[in-house]
Amino acid sequence: MPAGQICVARIGAPHGVRGAVKLWTFTEDPMAVRDYGPVLTKDGARSFEVETAREANGHLVATLKGVASREDAERLNGVELYIARDKLPATNDDEYYHADLIGLAAVTTADQPIGRVIAVHNFGAGDIIEIAPPSGSTLLLPFTNAVVPTVDLAGGRVVIELPAEIEGDGPDQAES
Repeated sequence: MPAGQICVARIGAPHGVRGAVKLWTFTEDPMAVRDYGPVLTKDGARSFEVETAREANGHLVATLKGVASREDAERLNGVELYIARDKLPATNDDEYYHADLIGLAAVTTADQPIGRVIAVHNFGAGDIIEIAPPSGSTLLLPFTNAVVPTVDLAGGRVVIELPAEIEGDGPDQAES
């Protein structure tokens, strides 16, 4: 992915026979994806212009310039679309883009290191923050104010309130 690029949408399955696609946007206003100009694939090799878009059930139905058939649309299923970071509006002091979190240190509320933020996902039930510890499996935690009470971009860290069963402080609740 070219430096300074932000993923704003993912192309889904075709819609109809004339090249329309389901488009899952990651912007506050889903229709804003039309306003950014050409969007690029992750590797920057291809660009697309959103010609039309209309809201559907949790996604957009969009036509992309140069995509004229169902077969063309099928080949794009799963392709992520990016724009240059500077095309996005500036954030307020207490706001950030998910991309701003990638690479930040993750620490406990007691300032103990946990690892680094490697992704923020949304599988349909809310945002999930993924943290890679120095060793072992990554942690997937709900991205809520209770679990992530502090995002400190200037300090380069996120504070995580670990559940007791992960932190190891809580009693074993298993019954024999």
